[in-house]
Amino acid sequence: MFQTWLFQIAIFLFVLTVIAIPFGEYMAKVFAGEQNFLSPILVPVEKFLYKIFRVDPYEDMDWKTFAVNLLLFNLVGLVALFLLQEAQGFLPLNPEKLKAVRWDTAINAAISFVTSTEWQSYKSETTMSYFTQMMGFGVQNFLSAATAMTVAVALINAFVRKNMVGIGNFWVYLTRSLIYILLPLAILLSLILISQGCVDNFKPYVHAQTLEGREQIIAQGPAASQIAMKQLGTHGGGFFTANSAHPYENPTPLTDYLELLSLLIITAAFPFAFGALVNNRAQGWALFIAMMLMLIMVLGCALWSESQGNPLFTNLGVHHGLNMEGKEVRIGTMASVIFTTASSATSAGAVNASLDSLMPLTGLVSIFNMVIGAVVFGSIGLGLVGVLFYAILSMFLIGLMIGRIPEIYGKKLEPYEMIITVIALFLPCVVQLILGSIAAVTRVDGTSLSAHGLTEIIYAYASSIINNGSAFNGLNSNTVFYNLTTAFAMLFGRFTIIISALAIAGSIVQKKINPLAVRFPTTGLLFVLVLISVIIINGALTFFPVLVLGPILEHFSILAGQVV
Repeated sequence: MFQTWLFQIAIFLFVLTVIAIPFGEYMAKVFAGEQNFLSPILVPVEKFLYKIFRVDPYEDMDWKTFAVNLLLFNLVGLVALFLLQEAQGFLPLNPEKLKAVRWDTAINAAISFVTSTEWQSYKSETTMSYFTQMMGFGVQNFLSAATAMTVAVALINAFVRKNMVGIGNFWVYLTRSLIYILLPLAILLSLILISQGCVDNFKPYVHAQTLEGREQIIAQGPAASQIAMKQLGTHGGGFFTANSAHPYENPTPLTDYLELLSLLIITAAFPFAFGALVNNRAQGWALFIAMMLMLIMVLGCALWSESQGNPLFTNLGVHHGLNMEGKEVRIGTMASVIFTTASSATSAGAVNASLDSLMPLTGLVSIFNMVIGAVVFGSIGLGLVGVLFYAILSMFLIGLMIGRIPEIYGKKLEPYEMIITVIALFLPCVVQLILGSIAAVTRVDGTSLSAHGLTEIIYAYASSIINNGSAFNGLNSNTVFYNLTTAFAMLFGRFTIIISALAIAGSIVQKKINPLAVRFPTTGLLFVLVLISVIIINGALTFFPVLVLGPILEHFSILAGQVV
């Protein structure tokens, strides 16, 4: 059985690669403004949008102007989403007559969706109306993903251009991300999900009688469209509380496969888009191979851990096998582990099983995927940005070791770039550990601090700071403390990496490219191995103490027959 799953995983990764290569080339054409197969239809639409919003598509923004436009755009979205939640009781498409959302929950949700985190401390079915889900969260699913894509393209531009100031036009990249990439894919995936039984309606909730004679309320709603973008945009927020374990969100094996593929497709295509835009496809292949090797490593660890079963069940006389606790029976253990690993690797946060029921080392893998910056393909756009930060750090270390001036992709690395890189990679880690320490010491959720409890706290702030959004169900996060601290973590994590990326882009774009310099190759296997090593060592050294006290201690306690 295990060998069968390994074969299926190999086929899945092969399909992902085969799709990502041409899709990355297509994305490069879109952002470069070149002709593509959708141009005859969408170029007039693009021009019309520039006209009605009074955007000059030929304006080349410096990094500060780019950043100001991006921040103001997100601020408007945040305020609008908060107000929408507070007014939903008076708005249409609210058949369950849901009232205004509690203020701290509304702040958390607004920040969550604007930062592409979709951390949901509330129960969706009993908190948010259809109108809020569609016009608030659904819209932000698109806009937050497109925002991240603009940052990635701006950073790529910095490596392509020389002796310039401008890194591109925020509004142009935002528009092209939306109409050429996100909307077509979302429409296609939505239709497929609907055809497989995913609901998409405005009906009131169904009140059914169970075999025991009790009443069961079955939620309805316009789910398919939001589910499509939650996957494609690496968001993860479920229309229903159970997320992709819910049969209305993930009804068949085909939808499970497509949702898993959707988590990875755009992020996997970005390295190939990078290679095409810098006119050196080998550079893109090197980044893709590094990401793919890391995905295979973390996936292998998670599959091994979950396939061993829970030793505590053996002591009770239960057969020692796959850990089925917390898994949807129709999905199973292996598919759940693959989905969980991919969602934490991409910072998507979508789940088709209970994370609280994972074996400790499986949970450790998910935490590790996030604390390294979610760069195992990572979130849409910012996953590539994170890998480029690590590539800059790697080339700096290589330069020190071989005695050469550090540079990457022909651009010299100076103290300014290294300071910004260190800020982007390590400052979110520091904030995450501080917030987690406060939560652990104060125990604001009222639970005892055990190894598993510490793991829940570690996971919560790792998920928030890296804009993942998933959580262990055992943590009572819908409190004022957690809503406000996780909201701060989401904002800090999101905009630290965005501003850092734009600041580096603004510096690198002004540098010249020295084609005659003898440089360390960034297309070979040695560079890939160094890049992977730097990523792993960073995560291991930074978070080793808390991981030991959390999931690792829990693992050895379970082996010893103890519950912690």
